[in-house]
Amino acid sequence: MAIIEVIDVKKVYNPDEIPVEALRGVNLQIEPGEFTAIVGPSGSGKSTLLNIIGGLDSPTRGKILIGGRDISEMKESQLIDFRLNNIGFVFQSYNLIPVLTAIENVAFIMELQNVSKKERNQRAMELLEEVGIAEQYNRRPSQLSGGQQQRVAVARALASRPKFILADEPTANLDSVSTSNLLDMMAEMNEKEKATFIFSTHDQRVIDKAKRIITLEDGIIVSDVVKSNLTHVSE
Repeated sequence: MAIIEVIDVKKVYNPDEIPVEALRGVNLQIEPGEFTAIVGPSGSGKSTLLNIIGGLDSPTRGKILIGGRDISEMKESQLIDFRLNNIGFVFQSYNLIPVLTAIENVAFIMELQNVSKKERNQRAMELLEEVGIAEQYNRRPSQLSGGQQQRVAVARALASRPKFILADEPTANLDSVSTSNLLDMMAEMNEKEKATFIFSTHDQRVIDKAKRIITLEDGIIVSDVVKSNLTHVSE
């Protein structure tokens, strides 16, 4: 059963002035355990689609079903709670809390979930070990490299045991070595934790690593390819 269903989603910005159609009727399903890249040129709608799936933006028309629940009908207070317990986010700018250490950044989301201090610290440390940065657990973001910060961000995204993780251009600020290491690590987490990753990207290195490539152009899906068996899903 699909964990994400995007049903006839349309997004129009500035509808009362000069309308901009960012999405023009997108239909999409994501299954558990996918490692999927949403690609396309600048302005194709890929970040808009990711934001709508994550409940950070709302569609002008259509539905977003996550685990069968329509998040497009939720109030903001409901969305905040739903995101906290169902969706992990990885941003290109890392978005770590500057005054917190690596382990505190990872544990913070579990604190919001009212997880006990002992349990959240234990899981945070385990995740930092899994992403290969346990030795830096007591350092603040300013003391970490870009690649290290992004590893902390991935650990944080996994901390709440979300249904899936949305990664918006996660390699944009990283050099080639850091990008390669990060992608290898996320692919391993995909296999080990069965974590579902959905990327918005134009980075060929991410595209090469992804198992499914969804291509957007002018707000519509023009190609959907599963690389493992070279099956062309839709066009």
